[in-house]
Amino acid sequence: MSGFGRPAIVLLNGAGGPLVSWARIYPEIESLGTVFAYNRAGIGGSDRAAVPQTGEAIVSTLRCLLSEAKLQAPYILVGHSLGGLYANLFARLYPREVAGVVMLDATHPDDDNLILKSEGLVRRSLRKMLTALDARFGNNKFGEVAFIAETVSQIGKAPSFPEIPLVVVTGGKRPPYWLMSEEAFKIRQAHQKALASLSPFGRQVIAEKSWHFPHISEPAVVISAIREVAGMHLP
Repeated sequence: MSGFGRPAIVLLNGAGGPLVSWARIYPEIESLGTVFAYNRAGIGGSDRAAVPQTGEAIVSTLRCLLSEAKLQAPYILVGHSLGGLYANLFARLYPREVAGVVMLDATHPDDDNLILKSEGLVRRSLRKMLTALDARFGNNKFGEVAFIAETVSQIGKAPSFPEIPLVVVTGGKRPPYWLMSEEAFKIRQAHQKALASLSPFGRQVIAEKSWHFPHISEPAVVISAIREVAGMHLP
């Protein structure tokens, strides 16, 4: 935890992503409020998961951590990749605790469903992207990647996404074909646009020089998005 004041800005890593993945947005982000970043179960120094890491379990743990840190809601949630699913679910379940959301090339709940309708190569390429940083979870039966489908189901059963500030930062650079086919890329881009429409106050920003990690390749774009949402926060 670093920075000072409100709002509290909560960073949600992608699958298997450690704290160091946010390094390039420091120290600028600390001028926007108190920054809370952590390693989920099984990452860095965190204990391995002892119970299934569904979205609801992860959101519940995060709320406990924020309470222990004495950080007051509402929060700004910044979710990268799979972390975007958790930000999505958190905002739906606890809308009064969320001032705004920034999604960084975030996972859309329908990503895998539509890929299932495509040929195996496309599905495999997208799944490979979503789990590229997940090696540490591979031998953990309770790891979050094993419960993506259940997390998606929980989002589907949750209330609608609240009418709050939302910025979706999308990588505009297509990855190599061996990692993601043109068809899979088009599906992902359409889903990114759909994420921005979750809120009437949502908008999409294309990080033209980035693929899946805009906070690493274009930190200034991400800082600008967080600053925008933080500026719309009312104390």
